[in-house]
Amino acid sequence: MPFEKLEWVSQTNVYEVNLRQYTKAGNFSAFREHMARLADMGVHTLWFMPLTPISRLHRKGSMGSYYACADYTAVNPEFGTLDEFKELVSYAHELDMKVIIDWVANHTGADHVWTVEHPDFYIRNHAGEFFDKHGWDDVIDLDYSNKTMRLEMIRCMEFWIRECNIDGFRCDMAMLVPIDFWFEARTALEKKKKLFWLAECDQWNNPEYLDVFDAAYTWTWMHATQEFKQHHKTISNLYHVLNGYNHLKPHDSIKAWFTSNHDENSWNGTEYEKYGEMALPLAVFSCTWNGIPLLYSGQELPNLKRLAFFEKDEIAWGPDVKLHEFYKTLLSLKRDHPALEASSAQVSTHIVHTDHGDKVICYSRRAGHDEIVVMLNLSEWPLDVQIFDHLNLDGYANLAQITTIRHTHPYMVSLPSWGFGIWLKK
Repeated sequence: MPFEKLEWVSQTNVYEVNLRQYTKAGNFSAFREHMARLADMGVHTLWFMPLTPISRLHRKGSMGSYYACADYTAVNPEFGTLDEFKELVSYAHELDMKVIIDWVANHTGADHVWTVEHPDFYIRNHAGEFFDKHGWDDVIDLDYSNKTMRLEMIRCMEFWIRECNIDGFRCDMAMLVPIDFWFEARTALEKKKKLFWLAECDQWNNPEYLDVFDAAYTWTWMHATQEFKQHHKTISNLYHVLNGYNHLKPHDSIKAWFTSNHDENSWNGTEYEKYGEMALPLAVFSCTWNGIPLLYSGQELPNLKRLAFFEKDEIAWGPDVKLHEFYKTLLSLKRDHPALEASSAQVSTHIVHTDHGDKVICYSRRAGHDEIVVMLNLSEWPLDVQIFDHLNLDGYANLAQITTIRHTHPYMVSLPSWGFGIWLKK
């Protein structure tokens, strides 16, 4: 890979901020009141859904889609001002958090300022009209054969680095944009600042994009786990997917694991609709397998409702954020434990065999003397699990803060249904 990853990227986590729905006010000022809590929970990277104004032409619902941009270098007045966002980024940095913003490069909203100022920046249909070739009727596609448009897009991206000191980009539908543009953009922008680049694409289907991006989504894994839960697939299906990811090139690419995000929550259901009691063991997996975890606004509550996408639909925060300590333990472990560094030549990941291989996933991750062992019961049955592979848990400390297990024998663990255990080498 021609680009060097920032050191912090391999042990980060990413928390997606749906600013509109996060608070009653839905703005920067109101979100700021949650940032100390999120920092305490261990959140390291805040990913803000698009901050730009939303087009009015062909707008969906009363408020429109974040992803129908009207101006790449302006702030949606719903959220506040550019100066307020600058202050938010500075405050995040004071809290030892990073900030990345959503960048929608494939298309704009139907009345973006470029439609008047630079109509040649867009592709046209046979009738000479702006259109979107994927059938999204509130956006129109840009023309990446236009070199001037490419340079202007990069200039707009640079604006947010220069003005707000952001730390990277989450690039929407990255695989719909020619890969050579992303090379051009990253090459130019990293002369200004070294950044974190997260692609909304799956390395399983678009491995070449990981030659330019640091990390990418794992939709194939998400769909496999959903199939496992809802259609009674076998754990061998899950191992097949994990093994497939392990063999994808480039080998130093980072996989981003998740159970929810803005699209999944709004259109396909919350993680509890999709997974039920399997949601928490999958959260443990996302934070401990080789990669980085992605979290969505409200998962720590947990939020049990689908959030409307084009209307105001506030997250129902209360005094009790039930999973705060659960995620604090996992995110802190991910950030601090050497064996949880993603895509590191110094870390190895091993499957640990048990007598319940049809119901249990068990693995260890090692970096020199440091080691972590994770066991997930992906079944509705309580299990007494015998550990093979000469792994003696007497040499490990149970991370008791997030789970209840019985460990009465160095090679035997009792797990409740959908239970999980984490052990750290002493």
